[in-house]
Amino acid sequence: MRTRLLPLLIVLMAAVLLALGIPLAVSLAAAQQQKVVVDRIDDTARFASLAQFVTDACSSTRTSRDERLETLGSELTSYYGVYGIRAGVFCRTDIPMAKAPSDFFLPNSGEVRDAFDEATLSRRSHDPKQVWPWQRHRLVVASPVIRDGDVVAVVVTDSPTGPLRSRILHGWLIIGAGEIAAMLLAVGAALRLTGWVLRPVRVLDATTHEIASGRLKSRVAAAGGPPELRRLAQAFNEMADNVEDVLEQQRAFVADASHQLRNPLSALLLRIELLALELPEDNEEIASVRTEGKRLAEVLDDLLDLALAEHTEADLMVTDIGALTAERVAAWTPTAEAKGVRLVGDCPPTTAWADPVTLSSALDAVIDNALKFTPEDQSVEVTVASNGSTSTVVVSDNGPGLTDEELARVGDRFWRSGRHQNIKGSGLGLSISRALLSAGGGSISYGHHEPHGLTVTVSVPRNGPTA
Repeated sequence: MRTRLLPLLIVLMAAVLLALGIPLAVSLAAAQQQKVVVDRIDDTARFASLAQFVTDACSSTRTSRDERLETLGSELTSYYGVYGIRAGVFCRTDIPMAKAPSDFFLPNSGEVRDAFDEATLSRRSHDPKQVWPWQRHRLVVASPVIRDGDVVAVVVTDSPTGPLRSRILHGWLIIGAGEIAAMLLAVGAALRLTGWVLRPVRVLDATTHEIASGRLKSRVAAAGGPPELRRLAQAFNEMADNVEDVLEQQRAFVADASHQLRNPLSALLLRIELLALELPEDNEEIASVRTEGKRLAEVLDDLLDLALAEHTEADLMVTDIGALTAERVAAWTPTAEAKGVRLVGDCPPTTAWADPVTLSSALDAVIDNALKFTPEDQSVEVTVASNGSTSTVVVSDNGPGLTDEELARVGDRFWRSGRHQNIKGSGLGLSISRALLSAGGGSISYGHHEPHGLTVTVSVPRNGPTA
């Protein structure tokens, strides 16, 4: 969640910084150019004041030497030599009054001509277009020379923009560095903010996963964060307490009901046995009643076992799964031989974290189920393996197997396939196995066994429980 929220915040902060930085950069460039334009206006005004006293420079019949004109030319030459700015005073007829350098002239078109034409209208030329660091434009400023109310000449300056572009670029680099620094600070603040906001969410997510995995005692620890999330964590803990209480009451009811029903059921079975003594030995009704009574007693015993399995916490320890499985195979071998079924075990040594008692009970239920549905002269194979993170016990039989629809329901409480209703059982054995394994972090899964039969895989973790 943090990886999705943080980019959004970064994009928003970058947009804000750009919205502030771009106008600031434009303003800086305009200010730098305006400063240069003001300097050029002052220069052209000074040259215009000198040109006002040059009387016949624009006359085609000029013959005498004019000291003012020489002074103007000297000033323009010095100005060009010091600053590298081309400057000239041109008569309205385009005749140069004075200029520097000597090859400076009025073109027929372009920025210089536009500025000159505008100044002949008795007003200073407009401010030049904005110069950007990537452009190599020149800065042209023109001012009229007015004598007796008439424009007699125009002062034109044509400045290179290299220094101006350098200053603008330098200012932009400073702004960019400030933007980067602000962005880094903003990212740091965003990291702290998202961490503070999402810390309770991470704790809540981890606790929810633990509860979903069967650790109902888990609760959300206080982790700071916004008040709304703290209230959510408190409400979640209250909900978990209520759910645990309900489940505990349900388990207690099942256990108490199973326990309380056993006594009257035992008395009922005893009365049935006494009644059977008064009836013929081959009476089918009393035999059927006796069978159903024993089946009901088995169901009650299984319900009690299921309630205890769901309530009991696993006592995990490092266990040799191979040795434990071999022991259970040996214990069930006489039963398999009595039925005419071959029980084969391949149990190499491998260790995992498990509760030996609960794992033994789960294996007993799975092996018993496999022997029930395996016909005579067929085999049941029990294989122990390890894939690095888990150890598995695979029990494969050669019975009739289950369809895909039935595989989706196998392990549900009291569920039995319609094709196997005549086989002894309560439908709780695999449910008890799943409850026992889940308490220790294990699992049980089902699949097809080729060419026919059922494969049951019991998995237990090889890594120790996390604190």
